[in-house]
Amino acid sequence: MNQETLRTQPPSTDRAFTVLLSPTRRGARLARLLTVAHLGAWGLPSESAAHIVAELAANASVHGRVQGRDFQLTLAVSGQTLRIEVTDTLGDSTPPGPGAVKAPEDDSEHGRGLLIVEALADHWGIAPGPVPRKTVWAEIDLVR
Repeated sequence: MNQETLRTQPPSTDRAFTVLLSPTRRGARLARLLTVAHLGAWGLPSESAAHIVAELAANASVHGRVQGRDFQLTLAVSGQTLRIEVTDTLGDSTPPGPGAVKAPEDDSEHGRGLLIVEALADHWGIAPGPVPRKTVWAEIDLVR
């Protein structure tokens, strides 16, 4: 296992926000808007985080959607790290992990979301379970 797979939870949190959202376009959009609002209220930069949340929430809405089950967004600040987690209820559908994401064909309309996450996050990975869930997480170092 690589370091990204092993890192499943932060040691402690200074600030945290968690919300359940419907696995729809509207829920994905709300996830991004809530991220910008909370990070702004916390006095933290939000541009990269908003892009990451938009991609992970869209994936949860499209690829992790199970009728009648919401996805969960968690934002947590621990020290100088912002951790973003999006948990859906389709654990048997696991995306490729860090370093395994392939670029789509040039004319493809889909398949770039995790490439964006990989480009913007300092660390990211996938944590399975508990069944039937999976969590795709990303961390951004707040000090650069």
